[in-house]
Amino acid sequence: MAAVLLLGASSAQGLTLQPVGNFDLPTYVTADPANPNRIYVVEREGRIVRVENGVRTTFADLESEVGCCAQEQGLLSVAFAPDFGPSGGRLYVFYTGTDEPGEIHVGELTASGSTAPLASLRDVLTIPHPEHLNHYGGQLQFGPDGYLYVSTGDGGGPDDFHHNAQDPNSLLGKILRIDPRKNGLQPYTVPAGNPYLGQVGKRAEIWSLGLRNPFRFSFDRLGGGMTIGDVGQSAREEIDLAPALGPATVGGAGANYGWNCREGLLAGPATDPQCGAFPAPNFVDPVFDYSHAPDPDSGMPRCSVIGGYVAADPGLGALYGSYVYSDYCSGTVRALRLPAPGGAAGQECSLDLQVDNPVSFGEDSQRRLYVVEEGGTVSRLAGAPPADCPPPQPGPLPEVLPSLSPTFVGIQAQRRRVERGKTAVLTVWVSPCRDRKGDLVALLRNGRRNGSKFLSRACTAHFLRRVHRGTTFAAVTHQEDAYQPGESRPLKIRIAPRRRAQR
Repeated sequence: MAAVLLLGASSAQGLTLQPVGNFDLPTYVTADPANPNRIYVVEREGRIVRVENGVRTTFADLESEVGCCAQEQGLLSVAFAPDFGPSGGRLYVFYTGTDEPGEIHVGELTASGSTAPLASLRDVLTIPHPEHLNHYGGQLQFGPDGYLYVSTGDGGGPDDFHHNAQDPNSLLGKILRIDPRKNGLQPYTVPAGNPYLGQVGKRAEIWSLGLRNPFRFSFDRLGGGMTIGDVGQSAREEIDLAPALGPATVGGAGANYGWNCREGLLAGPATDPQCGAFPAPNFVDPVFDYSHAPDPDSGMPRCSVIGGYVAADPGLGALYGSYVYSDYCSGTVRALRLPAPGGAAGQECSLDLQVDNPVSFGEDSQRRLYVVEEGGTVSRLAGAPPADCPPPQPGPLPEVLPSLSPTFVGIQAQRRRVERGKTAVLTVWVSPCRDRKGDLVALLRNGRRNGSKFLSRACTAHFLRRVHRGTTFAAVTHQEDAYQPGESRPLKIRIAPRRRAQR
């Protein structure tokens, strides 16, 4: 099947959906962080298709491992590691296995060159999902802190009668946070800062809980917040927001979004004692919810929210900074002004775009937005939104930016363990290096800015920092000339025991 080339768009053009092509049961679309000309389309039966300059190739084929396609089963998303480069690297897949009714699997693939062979598949995390064929969740995203976030559904069936979403000893009905790299015999590690780390009877992998089916969530490239589209039951669909706490950090640690004690802003179906009185003060309200009444603009029925992305492509005009989402049944693409921390969501409106059974949105390394239709079509949003949607945001709109190359930021220490009170010697490097001499790189210490330096001709910078306790460092760059901002993975410096003096 011939692929359709991506078409350019003028910002003066009305908002349109420009076709990328038709695929077999597509579920998700994302991009290679090191190559703005490549996108990857996930097909439900187990394939990942790479599209580069209109040419398609099969990048990975996992059909023998993926249980498909009863109800909500299949290969549901993929996330590339931040340091994935031109020669390959690690990527992670979310799929249901071949066991009945299908366990949740998060697997690691290692790509070498242009393919990620099945032989490289490593099982990182397996979550039992007995009895029901729905509510798997399905999203993987690397956060601005460099860790992998995973969304899981409550296990399926009505009312969460297995009580998974509110149970801190269950990985279902949650957002999870892990470092997915193998650590000795451990298939992954749990980062410091996870809210239940070290607590008896609570799973350390949990980042937030109280979710029914968070099929899609995303991180805001502009503000860093996590936005979750949580599919409701029979009354309300909801959008949840965990604002960022600062550069290279993620909010929402320990947040409880309320299911099954409540559904959206309404009392939920549960009568469990832990739900308490309604409203309960320990639940985080959604920033927006809506009923299953017909879409107010198209008149189509609504049933399941399909969470999207905050538009960070300046070429989309006034849509810049608005959250773009849809509903599986209505297919109307809509925009929402997300609130500032502590505030209420702004106006919500239709973008005058209609798609058939959307199952996902996606974003590429140039911040362009895509929408995936269950029937096979993948399209890119281009042009400007309707004049009255969304309402103007405060301040001027950004200028349309040229294509920006991704930035990789690395950080290493001369020693990963130092004695208390001694100095850690840190080296930061940035790639690509062309014309980067004199660019600024900032050091973060436990998530807080801890000084900055200019890059050398070799695109490196050195920091000396005295440490008195276990400390996490990271490095970040800002947008410079033709390069996107970049963030390193966190680097943990531990305290080594003091040497005994020799007698």
